[in-house]
Amino acid sequence: MYVGRFVVVGPEVGAYRVSSRSFPNRKLTAREDALTVGPTDDAPETDNPYVSYNCLRVVDTPTGETAAFGNGSHVDPIAEKLELGYPARDALAESLLALDYEKDDYNTPRIAATIGDDGEAMIGTVRKDALLVETVEEPTLVATYEKNAPESFEFEADSAEAAASEAFNCEFEHAVCAAGIARTDDGFETALENGN
Repeated sequence: MYVGRFVVVGPEVGAYRVSSRSFPNRKLTAREDALTVGPTDDAPETDNPYVSYNCLRVVDTPTGETAAFGNGSHVDPIAEKLELGYPARDALAESLLALDYEKDDYNTPRIAATIGDDGEAMIGTVRKDALLVETVEEPTLVATYEKNAPESFEFEADSAEAAASEAFNCEFEHAVCAAGIARTDDGFETALENGN
């Protein structure tokens, strides 16, 4: 089954995976404060605005660190609102609503999740017909296609590296790369999987 890009989040761990039929020549790169999706060196040039973006950021908030991750440019305003002290629910809802679903041929939903260092996790999506933001008590997935409403999902990862690997190797078709995030006693750890 092809579900497109997806996020999965539990109270302690999460992941984001790029799955693509149209733009498979992409990879994740670790930057100082973010994991970024971008084209590989051999990728054909494109002016598509949805190909490159920060997909995961860990930011300092007034109450501690929080991780934000998702499938597009909305990750940055979510992270910025968290830094300003917005509750995670409001940061997700306002950013998803403001940027709205992607105006491509498929009306692709925007998806995102947050994990706070207090153990609170949230997941959200904005589609052409709905804005959904939910608190997460167990591993939950939302994808751009087929599974575009949050649903319970079996996810066993207990570290960032395991989360990236498990997301990359999920049964869904056309895996390109994956990012993992986990809350630890020393803060958040991140990992990436480019399938090499």
